Amino acid sequence: MKSKTSLRKRLLREPPTAYGGEIVLYQTPDGSVKLDVRLEKDTIWLSLNQMASLFERDKSVISRHLRNVFRENELQRSSVVAFFATTAADGKTYNVDYFNLDAIISVGYRVNSRRGTQFRIWATQVLRDHILKGYTVNACRLQELKQTIKLISSMANRRSLSSDEVTSLLQVIHDYAFALDVLDAYDHGRVPRPLSTPPAGTPITLEEARRLVFAMREHYGGSTLFGQERGEGLSGALAAIFQTAGGGEVYPTIEEKAAHLLYFLVKDHPFIDGNKRIGAALFLRFLEKNNALFRPEGTPRVSEEALVALTLLVAESVPQEKETITRLIAFLLQGQKEDTEKKS
Repeated sequence: MKSKTSLRKRLLREPPTAYGGEIVLYQTPDGSVKLDVRLEKDTIWLSLNQMASLFERDKSVISRHLRNVFRENELQRSSVVAFFATTAADGKTYNVDYFNLDAIISVGYRVNSRRGTQFRIWATQVLRDHILKGYTVNACRLQELKQTIKLISSMANRRSLSSDEVTSLLQVIHDYAFALDVLDAYDHGRVPRPLSTPPAGTPITLEEARRLVFAMREHYGGSTLFGQERGEGLSGALAAIFQTAGGGEVYPTIEEKAAHLLYFLVKDHPFIDGNKRIGAALFLRFLEKNNALFRPEGTPRVSEEALVALTLLVAESVPQEKETITRLIAFLLQGQKEDTEKKS
C-alpha cells in the first residue's frame, strides 16, 4: 500500500509522464387516499400502514391476509419483503417492513379488488416509465463511453505512443467502464445514494501554488524557465474553477473543479515550461486539500497510470474535445468516490 506521504513526495520527485430509491406520489381516483410510494429495485413498495390506508382496512386485517399469502405459498416472504429505513413521527429512524407490488396486489384482491386493480394499473405505468428512463440513461452512458474510446483512438493517431502511455490509456478506459457500472448500481437501488450536497471546495491560493512550483523547480535543476508564469494565467486558472453564473457555481462539485483545473493548467500553457508536470501536481494538491485524493484506507483515488493518461489526454486534445475530456476526468473521480462509499 502506498502512503499519503510517499505520493506527496513523488509530486516533487517524479514527473507525470504523461438510485437510490425514488418516491412517487399515488392518489386514488376519488382523491381520498394519497401515498408516498417507494420505487426501488425495479418494483413498488408499501409499508403495512400504507397498505391499510390504500385498502381502507385495519392493519390487523392486512397482516392476516399477508400471513395467508405466505402460508399458502402463493408468494415467498423472502422475495417480496424488504427492510427500509423510515423516519417516524417522533423523528427517529426505524427499519420498517415494506411489501412489493406482488404482495400488494395479492392482498388487494382479497380485501378490496377495485382499489387493488386501480393501484396495479397505476404501478404498471410507473414501472414502465422507470424502465424506459433507465434505457435512456444507459444509452447516454454507452454513448459517453464510445466518445471516450473515440477520443483516445484519435489521440493515438495524432502521435506515436510509448508502451507505458498505451497501458495508461487502456487503464483509463477500464476505470471509466467501471465507473459506469458503479453509477448504474445507484440508479437501480442496489447502493444507497449519498444524501449530502456537493461541498463548495477549498481553493488553492496563488501563494500556495507558487510555493509548490518553486519546490518543483528546485527539484528539476533550478531552470529559470520551469514554472515561469506567462501573464496571469496561473491566477486565472485557480479562480476560474470557482466562477459563478446565474447565482450558482459553474462547476458545482469538487470533481468538476479538479477536472477543469487540470485542463486549464495543461491546455492554456500558463507557464513557459513545465505545464503538464505543474498541472498534474496542482490537480492532485487540489484533490488532497479537499479530502478527495485518498480513500479511507489511505490508497490514492487517482492511480499513477490514470494521472499519466489524463494529463496526456488533456495535452494532446483539441479544443472541441474539452467537454468530453473534463467530463471524463470528473466522471472517473466521482465513480471511484462512490465505489468507496459503497464499500464503507
